[in-house]
Amino acid sequence: MSDHETGWRERAVSAASTGVIPSTSRSPAAQAENPHHAHRWLILAVVGMAQLMVTLDVTIVNIALPSAQQALGFSDDSRQWIITAYSLAFGSLLLLGGRVSDLFGRKGTLLIGLVGFAAASAVGGAATSFAMLVAARASQGVFGAILAPAALSLLTTTFTEGRERGTAFGAFGAIAGSGAGVGLLLGGALTDWLSWRWCLYVNLVFAALAVTGALALLHNVREATRPHIDVPGALSASAALFAVVFGFSNAQTHGWSAGLTIAMLIAGAAILCLFVLIQARVRQPLLPLRVVLDRTRGGSYLAIGIGGAGMFGIFLFLTYYLQRSLGYSPLRTGIAFLPLVAAIIIAATIATSRVMPRTGPKPLVVAGMLLAALAMSLLTQLSADSAYVSHVMPPLLIGGLGFGMIMAPSIASATHGLRAADAGVGSAMVTTMQQIGGSLAVALLSTLAADSATNYLTSHAPPTQAIAAQAAIHGYHTAFWIAAAMFLGGAILSGALLPRGVRPSTDASPAAA
Repeated sequence: MSDHETGWRERAVSAASTGVIPSTSRSPAAQAENPHHAHRWLILAVVGMAQLMVTLDVTIVNIALPSAQQALGFSDDSRQWIITAYSLAFGSLLLLGGRVSDLFGRKGTLLIGLVGFAAASAVGGAATSFAMLVAARASQGVFGAILAPAALSLLTTTFTEGRERGTAFGAFGAIAGSGAGVGLLLGGALTDWLSWRWCLYVNLVFAALAVTGALALLHNVREATRPHIDVPGALSASAALFAVVFGFSNAQTHGWSAGLTIAMLIAGAAILCLFVLIQARVRQPLLPLRVVLDRTRGGSYLAIGIGGAGMFGIFLFLTYYLQRSLGYSPLRTGIAFLPLVAAIIIAATIATSRVMPRTGPKPLVVAGMLLAALAMSLLTQLSADSAYVSHVMPPLLIGGLGFGMIMAPSIASATHGLRAADAGVGSAMVTTMQQIGGSLAVALLSTLAADSATNYLTSHAPPTQAIAAQAAIHGYHTAFWIAAAMFLGGAILSGALLPRGVRPSTDASPAAA
């Protein structure tokens, strides 16, 4: 049993014997050790702005793709690279980006990430060719991999105690869970009212606000014992993640049986094994194995991966359904997702600030997985003439409650108890699992849904427009059933891995570590 888990259990026993939840207030001396304590709520707003900017780009550009394709004149086959270029750069460099923030200080790293992301967005918005847009998207991914871990590690080291930590991580989890839905709404509005280019230019507004706040509020605190860059670990981690994300992306466009898909996935698995061996042997590893082998953090990372996969699935296929089957505009599609966003925000905030301090993450995450599975199963009842209020909105509300109960507690427990020197790379693991889960879901669910639709068409010859429309819905049903099964499996795994009846210890702050 890990020291982290032992601390949780000791406090649970103490609380049970006395009937009182241990105090989480900090002493004045402890507060003085944290230069960000006095402005912690304003810092939460800055960190939230940075996280929202990164999360928005997952979906906001998707809405703009048809208009961008028409303006720049690239083919359908090339269109996928607008998404893939970002995913490859972002996913493959996250662990290295997390360690960079530990090495050079979180304020400087956050500022570099914000300014670089904004500059790349400006280039993308002004793109005059397909190559220019792809290069800008890849650059966004690079700076996003620097920005995201720095933002979360700042939150981890600023809020270390008690209910305030729960409230902060509830807000952060709400942003992480609802940002994709907000991206759909904002992307639809900007594309309809202004231009697809503003789906990229809007990042300059977010970045300007976040940079102003960071310069005014943050201190560039460096650890007394600064870690060194583990070059073999960095190279093997980046290569493994690149191969895995590329393999998933190639599977979406060329199928799982394509030679390149198989080769990249095998190479990614092999290099990942090499990375683990390197981390077990080097003196200052890129990702210390203690970060992921802790039972609580390991279970939380797994829950984040499954939650990310399910969220990507519902956004992707429900967007297709609303636009192609019901004929919604991009803006109306974004508005349709608002109940999901509201439910995520409510569930994430209440679960992490009020419930988790008493129960720990396990019951919340397991219940969230079951609610998400229920929402997915309800979506399999959609038809070509389903009404939004009676058939779409109820599973959105249920799914939103489930996602909020999964993501916010998992992010909080995945980063709790980390040593200060590991805060960056531990935070990077959160985003890495979300990214890998999303990439796997998009590739797996897309190919299985396409196969299901093709089989439906084959068995209902001759094909007519009505049969083709029903085939597409049949494919969506397949994706939703698979997503439901993923969440059921996630409930079982979370129940087995996460500790029971305990809450995070209050002495595992970065300063104490």
